Amino acid sequence: MSTQDTNDASVNPGEKVAEPMIEVDRLTKRFGTFTAVDHVSFSVGKGSIFGFLGPNGSGKTTLIRMLCGILAPSDGTARIGGHDIVKDLEPIKDLIGYMSQKFSLYDELTVNENLIFAGKLYGLSGHELNQRRDEMITTTHLEPYIDRRAAQLSGGWRQRLAMACSLMHRPTVLFLDEPTAGIDPVARRELWDLLFEFAGKGMTLFVTTHYMDEAERCDHVGYIYRSKLIVCGEPDELKQLPDVNPPGTRRLDVTCDHVTTALRAMHDMSGVRSATVFGQSMHLLVDENVKRAQIEEQLRKVGIGHVEIHEMGPSLEDVFVELSANRTVGMRRLLQPIGDQRSEHDPRSFENIAHR
Repeated sequence: MSTQDTNDASVNPGEKVAEPMIEVDRLTKRFGTFTAVDHVSFSVGKGSIFGFLGPNGSGKTTLIRMLCGILAPSDGTARIGGHDIVKDLEPIKDLIGYMSQKFSLYDELTVNENLIFAGKLYGLSGHELNQRRDEMITTTHLEPYIDRRAAQLSGGWRQRLAMACSLMHRPTVLFLDEPTAGIDPVARRELWDLLFEFAGKGMTLFVTTHYMDEAERCDHVGYIYRSKLIVCGEPDELKQLPDVNPPGTRRLDVTCDHVTTALRAMHDMSGVRSATVFGQSMHLLVDENVKRAQIEEQLRKVGIGHVEIHEMGPSLEDVFVELSANRTVGMRRLLQPIGDQRSEHDPRSFENIAHR
């Protein structure tokens, strides 16, 4: 996995994918004066699962639409299976499948009718069409719902149907734009089991998601923030980035009652660089000289007595929180007059990211 010319933190920027299926070079999309995707570069290896993450509005869907030929890039290039996305689009259509954020097929059609319709769009007919339909019904376990209208399916089964339709023409690359958004945890896990099965057969998967546990399952992840690719690499590599592990700091997991009250107390404590709620605990980035007794005393002041504190390494969510916060601080510095800039270690600089 590699990134080039992103002007941001990156992992192994000179590393080349042994057998790239997707190659993106300084890809850019502008809408008037607004830049939605800004000179993004990376590559995705054949048969791998690539997770593409970022806040809403950061450019994820726009980039996928360029790669799928739906939007023309303003600048830069990209290749899928060696084919240029602008000059050689027709062969790419046979190579790729696209499962969009929203179920984009026909609610009034049955599961069977949707699959038949999708197959015909890709030129399938007769025995080949029926055979592929049957294969996808078996693969996605849609047998009990074959005659049910799409509108009557639950969220998880609608997503299975959308995936099955996007695979009718046997693509080698599948783009999935937030495929598990709005479905229950069991359906999410089952959908990911299917993705692992496809990747095991050599399919290349490009997945956008907001779920950190899903990002951890990817071979490589890229993080886009305000149109720029900040970082790209293997999850374990990203957790070792200097920006995520500043010298003279350590990370703590703090479990206690009334965690939102505790979070406010941590924001007011000297030596705490960032504090974020994770379920019933907090993840803290603190100076090395901050002692556990000091944290316990700070929490006692707000009525929290029982506290468990453990050292920990950064999670993938910590990575993206810190990188986003650092970028926000950097942008504020550019906008603020000299002499009116906060210290980079002022925990208040992270409020918009850590207060969630």
